[in-house]
Amino acid sequence: MIWWKRLVLAAIAATATIPVSATPLKPEVKDGQHDFDFSIGVWQTHISRRLHPLSGSGEWADYVGSSTVRPIWHGRASLGETEADGPAGHLQAMSLRLYNPESHQWNLYYASSGGTTSTPTALTVPTIGEFKNGRGEFFDTELFLGRSILVRNVWSDISPNSIRFEQAFSEDGGRTWEVNWIAVDTRTDAAAVQPSAVGSDAPPGQHEFDFEFGTWKTHLKVLLHPLTGSTTWVESNGTSVVHRIWSGRANMVELDVDGPSGHIEALSLRLYDPKSHQWSLNFANSKTGTIGVPTIGEFRNDRGEFYDMEPINGKTVLVRNVWSDMTAASCHFEQAFSADGGRSWEVNWVADDTRVKDASGRTH
Repeated sequence: MIWWKRLVLAAIAATATIPVSATPLKPEVKDGQHDFDFSIGVWQTHISRRLHPLSGSGEWADYVGSSTVRPIWHGRASLGETEADGPAGHLQAMSLRLYNPESHQWNLYYASSGGTTSTPTALTVPTIGEFKNGRGEFFDTELFLGRSILVRNVWSDISPNSIRFEQAFSEDGGRTWEVNWIAVDTRTDAAAVQPSAVGSDAPPGQHEFDFEFGTWKTHLKVLLHPLTGSTTWVESNGTSVVHRIWSGRANMVELDVDGPSGHIEALSLRLYDPKSHQWSLNFANSKTGTIGVPTIGEFRNDRGEFYDMEPINGKTVLVRNVWSDMTAASCHFEQAFSADGGRSWEVNWVADDTRVKDASGRTH
């Protein structure tokens, strides 16, 4: 008999003699959905940034500015927006924090200008981790100067009125770390922070989703089993709220609908790239707390088309999102899949939105 089979049979025999009452219970896993609540609010931030990481340089630059963190998605996520200035220039950063209830970990996504590895036009890969004993550690791998490195983000020294954040890089698998970004935040009065104006010099394409800002009544139809020949659809109703964020450099959608198939909550963060004149649309749902592959595209002749490739039913297929029939009071959205390289498309998600008006008849 193979040795590993003996071990398996021995383990089975041993566990068979243990009374049910003596079976050890699984440790209770902490729900970390509120771990970042300490950061909600308005902060004065002092940032120190190493200008040339992993080069042996000890040259740092200091910045002073503000950071605002607010809950989104009914408190299941948070959005941070930071602006700071210093002798080395202007920093703009945005962070989206999503909690995964299955893994009990956070997925942190960033976009920034003036930083190290991220850009203002696309989200980074998620930095993933959790809080233990009042300290949050989050890790990912990223390309820096053409090489793949480890990245570590740490929140520490957390109190009601102050927070410390550090980012560090490692080229040797985590044996050594070089800190390159330190932010010390002090809670402040929101009235003391002047909101940044929406730039009048923003590229025209950055305003293509402006038609959607506000609150909408949503009627949703979903094909239950795409690409199977099924024609079974379910319908839901709810609301869709679209916010301008990051001083107009991005926008965010929060969808909340109910129907016979249950409750659907989804979030979409949209970033515009003025060089390619295209949008990066990033979707997440509340069940996983993770963002999928970005859907990328643009508007032409009052029609927006956006594409990506995703695994569906074990196969990678083309995905197309389309906005059309846009007016001041309504718009139409469709998602479709193609399993034959775009020669044919099957629509599987249809949303018709009608703008919500208040008692005075004004739209939101």
